[in-house]
Amino acid sequence: MRKIDFEDIERQGIHTPFYFYDMRLLEKTLRQARNEADKYDFHLHYALKANVNTPLLKRIQELGFGADCVSGNEVQHALNHGFSASKIAFAGVGKTDNEIKQGLVNEIFSFNVESIPELMVINDLALQNNKIARIALRINPNVDANTHHYITTGIEESKFGINHWELDAIIEKLPVLKGINLVGLHFHIGSQITDFSAFKSLCIKVNKIQEFFSSHGIEFEHLNLGGGLGIDYHAPDQNEVSDFRTYFALFNQLIHRKEGQEIHFELGRSLVAQCGSLITKVLFIKEGAARSFAIVDAGMNDLMRPALYQAYHQIQSLTSKVSDVRKYDVVGPICESTDIFLKQIALPQLKRGDILAIRSTGAYGQSMRNNYNMRKDAQEWYQY
Repeated sequence: MRKIDFEDIERQGIHTPFYFYDMRLLEKTLRQARNEADKYDFHLHYALKANVNTPLLKRIQELGFGADCVSGNEVQHALNHGFSASKIAFAGVGKTDNEIKQGLVNEIFSFNVESIPELMVINDLALQNNKIARIALRINPNVDANTHHYITTGIEESKFGINHWELDAIIEKLPVLKGINLVGLHFHIGSQITDFSAFKSLCIKVNKIQEFFSSHGIEFEHLNLGGGLGIDYHAPDQNEVSDFRTYFALFNQLIHRKEGQEIHFELGRSLVAQCGSLITKVLFIKEGAARSFAIVDAGMNDLMRPALYQAYHQIQSLTSKVSDVRKYDVVGPICESTDIFLKQIALPQLKRGDILAIRSTGAYGQSMRNNYNMRKDAQEWYQY
């Protein structure tokens, strides 16, 4: 992790807890992803749900990425930050009528449609507004991503996507849906995937589904294969950039790409997670009956992931010079027992005022923050 000049930051009026962003690492990560994707003429969209901070979005947009959005506000945010509507994909199982109209008015790249009822509503709204909606069918391929069940999205019990037994019904309806232009297929099986066999299984399913449609005379301009590539939360300094080379090469090798067909991806976490850290200060060291607690000034409202699905984030001391190591439960000030960042982590002996970095928080850190207990939003600091 890059050295942080805390005196300079405090002079700028920034106090803990705050998010620190290493913009050099962001640049390195974006360029590696871009370079590996360009080898195969793959198209990249950035998943805004990971992080919507302006400095990050500005650089992502400048490097030619499109946007993957899951709400009307994200669509508007992408447009406000210079993303071309022709590069905006809009997914999500619960698009409102106003959100759909917003996408129609801006003539976005695609609505990623997740159910037959949604397909019918988009068709009706498009006709009412004298528009033709470009749509991609999000298909649930029933592939287990081998990740946490809360972030697995491609199995049959998931709320996401159209199931395989519904495909015949869709093919029957397509001829009468005059308000849509079916341009693609969309897949997304989950998040924080480090087992590449899951992506291999996805490719097999995508090929079969595409051939099913081909057998009915339906061809697609593009395949959107989603994202989900994981990062190394346990060793962020040793593996600061995800393995984009293997990731894109695998899809290039296994996907049966039709003549002239575009291949799209929607990456979020793997682009921005490692460049961010949540910086927090030790308020108190509390000695319990069986363990020691390091109570810090960041809480689950600042970083929800550990409380929400027991996510691991490496924690390191940035200030303690003590050679003795002790184990601590690093906890926040929120009045909830789930406000725990990590249990029984070995750290140099801590004292009041020591500074800790909670690593790999550039994705789903600030974007999931809230004001529970009427706490203020953590500020941010960008180091170039």
